[in-house]
Amino acid sequence: MNPHPEQNQMSISLPEAMADIFAQGGILADKLPGYESRPSQIRMAEAIGATLELAHGERPGMLAVEAGTGTGKTLAYLVPAILSGQKVVISTNTLNLQDQILTKEIPFIKKHLAPRLNVLCIKGRQNYLCLYRWQQFLASPQRTVLADDRDTQKVADWLEETETGDRSELAWLADNAPLWQAITASASQCLGGNCPDTSQCFITRLRKKAAQAQLLVVNHHLFFSDLALRRFGHAEVLPRYESVIFDEAHHLEGVATRYFGTSFSQYQVIDLVKDVETAAQADLTGRAKDGVVQTARALAKQADLFAELFPKERGRFALRQFIERFPGWEEERQRMADQIKGVCNQLTKAAMNGESWLGMQRRAEEMLAAFTAITEAQDISSVYWYERREKTVALSASPIDIAEELQDFLYEQTRNVIFTSATLTTDNTFTYFFSRLGLPSDTPVLTLPTPFDYEQRTLLFVPGKGFPEPADREFPRASQHLMQELIMAANGRTLLLFTSLSAMRAAHEVLLARLPFPVLMQGEAPKARLLEEFRDQTHSVLLAVASFWEGVDVVGESLSCVIIDKLPFEVPSDPVIMARMERIKNEGGNPFYDFQIPRAILTLRQGVGRLMRSATDRGVLAICDVRLFSKQYGRLFLKSLPPSPVCREIPAVRDFFQEDEL
Repeated sequence: MNPHPEQNQMSISLPEAMADIFAQGGILADKLPGYESRPSQIRMAEAIGATLELAHGERPGMLAVEAGTGTGKTLAYLVPAILSGQKVVISTNTLNLQDQILTKEIPFIKKHLAPRLNVLCIKGRQNYLCLYRWQQFLASPQRTVLADDRDTQKVADWLEETETGDRSELAWLADNAPLWQAITASASQCLGGNCPDTSQCFITRLRKKAAQAQLLVVNHHLFFSDLALRRFGHAEVLPRYESVIFDEAHHLEGVATRYFGTSFSQYQVIDLVKDVETAAQADLTGRAKDGVVQTARALAKQADLFAELFPKERGRFALRQFIERFPGWEEERQRMADQIKGVCNQLTKAAMNGESWLGMQRRAEEMLAAFTAITEAQDISSVYWYERREKTVALSASPIDIAEELQDFLYEQTRNVIFTSATLTTDNTFTYFFSRLGLPSDTPVLTLPTPFDYEQRTLLFVPGKGFPEPADREFPRASQHLMQELIMAANGRTLLLFTSLSAMRAAHEVLLARLPFPVLMQGEAPKARLLEEFRDQTHSVLLAVASFWEGVDVVGESLSCVIIDKLPFEVPSDPVIMARMERIKNEGGNPFYDFQIPRAILTLRQGVGRLMRSATDRGVLAICDVRLFSKQYGRLFLKSLPPSPVCREIPAVRDFFQEDEL
């Protein structure tokens, strides 16, 4: 076989090439240590190859692939994407997967399959130093407030050698360092073609490299940030591409919603005012300086007063309901708008003093437009909400439905769009996923079950009859006692996943006092360090919420039991969720069955997926929620879970783990 298939790809079809590359005796088996040919991986690679190869008419080539853990999906889409010869974007949700692609799969592919491959990883622009803002920082009298001279010198030395300007090269710099915030530029802060440093700009260089690369690796946030900007005729960083492959595609609706919406926050005002004051001190004198500074400070003060109008309770709440209950809303809204207009006027005058003011002028104008659109709350296709955070209040408008935006700006503009994840189906269909992303019902699909032997190597435990349901006042005590029994049966080695912080903390207090094992809890240390301790201390116990439901990859004995406290239904108080449920109801659907259950199933499947991370893993999945059997909808969850034998008595769990010791 030709060791470099890209040299003869025109002579055979992509699906045929995939069969050769992934088969027993193929290049992967020959060159990749420990590789085993898997029929499901071959099927996925062939299907993606066929989709990329098809000549399409008006509709883009589409494919949705659910590939269970262990399929080897990353290589199954990378190889056909690269050998297609097209310019392809690979978009992931997590940095971990990006790192895996760039440090593991791509070096192998370049060595054995495509030596001339040009790959580029692109991050959001705030990962790159802005040379203009760096010069502004050096000239600022306030620079010693943001960083000491040693850190400033470290950055200066780094700039002598870096080719990318990527902050990841500064391992010593803290994630939230004020220094970095001062020397990077958001899209609104960028001067574009007016910047005196444009020829040396790291973003400009990145764009040129991106134009030459065949494969671009990005995350969903950057992809949809770029796509949202394309609606207005200008792109952020990404050049034109032919095809896009979304991995971890179950996150797309949430990410796209964020970028297709509009936001205004107290923090944005503070950030603008800080930049205006710094520029005024450097560029202006006399009355001109005083006028700009006073107007900017008046805006900051008004933003503080405006934020005080909102209740202190943290969380996300419906803005329209707040407006209806607030009799002086129109006057307060107008005061805030007038202050932003005042700054816009001052910046228009100041812009005659140099290019740096043009960017701030544009930021102020965009801020006014966003504030007006959100606070007038008139678009029936959007949901309006506010969020009280620890130090700021943010107002947002989000699209209730993103399908039309995706149709206009992604599907119609792209030759091929491919979606993949370990969890795309609910009740064994793609109906929910398709409805949320506006995909045609006849979009080709491929469902590839995990090759792991759940029937022989796992057990699914659900409490027996008589166990309290989650709404019962006895549930917390009963579930904590049950967790203790399960952990003792597993001899530690357990990951507990909770649906709320309060439930996790209450269980932690009880289990810490009762268990003879190390008990770790999310929040006590960074995620990476907690997982490292959990792996290293084989018989430890880890309690977690939220982000630990997915992306946790602990292979081997240390994770032998996953306990989930209850079915992960969202509390329907989030304004965006409520608006989407209301839309489904108004269209004659059933929000509970059409929306809440599918979302809960996808989350549950992610949590359950933490147990089996390799073919040799073995363990127990425990879901402490009898509604799986007591409620009619429980069967929908059960049908969506792996084919593990079910047990409802603790002795069966003890017997399962005792087999390990024989």
